[in-house]
Amino acid sequence: MSDTDITSKEMDGMGPGGTKVGLARVLGPAHIWGLGVGIVLVGEYMGWNFAVGKGGAYAALLACWFAGILYSCVAMIDSEVTSTVAAAGGQYTQAKHIVGPLMAFNVGLYLVFAYTMLEAANAITFGFLIDTVAGMTGHEGLDERPFIVLSIMFLAWLNYRGVLATLTFSLVITAFAFCAIIALFLSTAVFMSDSPLRHLELMTDLPYGWLGVLAAMHFGLWYYLGIEGTCQAAEEVRSPARSLPFGTLAGIMTLLIAATLTWYVCVGLMPWEYLGQSGVPLFDAARLSGSTTLMVLLGIGTMFATLASANGCINDASRAWFAMGRDHYLPDWFGAVHPKFRTPYRSIIFLVPIAMIFALGAPLDQVITFSILSGLLGYTFMPLNVILFRRKWPLDSIKRGYEHPFHPVPAIILLSLCGVTFFAVFLGYGSQLVAMLSFYIIVSLWFHFWRYRFVRRAAQFTMPWPRPRGF
Repeated sequence: MSDTDITSKEMDGMGPGGTKVGLARVLGPAHIWGLGVGIVLVGEYMGWNFAVGKGGAYAALLACWFAGILYSCVAMIDSEVTSTVAAAGGQYTQAKHIVGPLMAFNVGLYLVFAYTMLEAANAITFGFLIDTVAGMTGHEGLDERPFIVLSIMFLAWLNYRGVLATLTFSLVITAFAFCAIIALFLSTAVFMSDSPLRHLELMTDLPYGWLGVLAAMHFGLWYYLGIEGTCQAAEEVRSPARSLPFGTLAGIMTLLIAATLTWYVCVGLMPWEYLGQSGVPLFDAARLSGSTTLMVLLGIGTMFATLASANGCINDASRAWFAMGRDHYLPDWFGAVHPKFRTPYRSIIFLVPIAMIFALGAPLDQVITFSILSGLLGYTFMPLNVILFRRKWPLDSIKRGYEHPFHPVPAIILLSLCGVTFFAVFLGYGSQLVAMLSFYIIVSLWFHFWRYRFVRRAAQFTMPWPRPRGF
């Protein structure tokens, strides 16, 4: 074990080589909630509705429930392990301590690609929204590219300047976007005398049968994709044992509410054939409600949800890249911390052009699919991770901030649902799935035969844990 301890109360994290210039511990539970929900909530504003196009309204509801179970398992497992492995890198650091270096390297890449691709998708969407607003005000044919570049540059600058201001910004605009969904539901609910909802008229049976339900699982992930990103802030919260489980579990409960309300309102206002192809379903629902106030509210909410998601993705991707650099899994140049702002500034800057290349040069559906696939690979690792964690360090051997119930049932459910979702993705994007697996196999060989020689074996293990059982 290293003689440095990144969980120490005496220092703010750990800089390269164990220096005291590390990440600042300034965040609370509300920031964790804002980070997790902020990354995901854009999925309620757009994207989830493609599940309706795959299998109809009821298929999207079933996908919402099954994906909700999948992500509830993710949140419970992450809350237990991360409250103990409280370090930047989240699941990467968990894999490093519990499974092994090769798994850790792959998990780190899953995280970076999932969040960078999601950041690019959000920037594309932001440009689309600006173009839509311009068209509605009589300025059609606007070039979206400057707005895509500006959104990435502004949020990267915000992340560069400090994590407290960055995640406070995310918290405020995420809360606004969530309240906008609540306002839409309350204004259109069936208990209102003039409710515009027409469920009895619009709801149909499964148009493509149970195969449509399976296909809908692909886009059902959009309801919750990214909630696991709360783990990346583990080294910057004041009390990891309290803040991480509270923020993560409150976040998944918030998203379950938001997903259910979104589905209920949208399928009551639009026929499934239209809803399944809508670019901005919640904004369209607000327009169909006939209220100008709701239309403005949901329009701003859509914009804020997109920015909050991109902002959180920059934060999380840079922490994963930084952690890998600090451990020499990547060049240690990336493991530097800014002496004034206490942020992983080199990792933040390095990932900016990568996000721009995908945002400006790749189709939105391809970018989204690569993000989903990387996320899925990360979820598939979690069951193995938590089973080994409980086996090597049983409940009475180290202190945990949270102990998830019914172990190993959540791990088994999570692994089963990941298998189903992989099959659903394969039905629509089989070639992308094969290409991505091939990429990870090639970089794994590079790491095993070349890069691992630069890793200092003892220095990378930083948790003050007893020797694992059986070793």
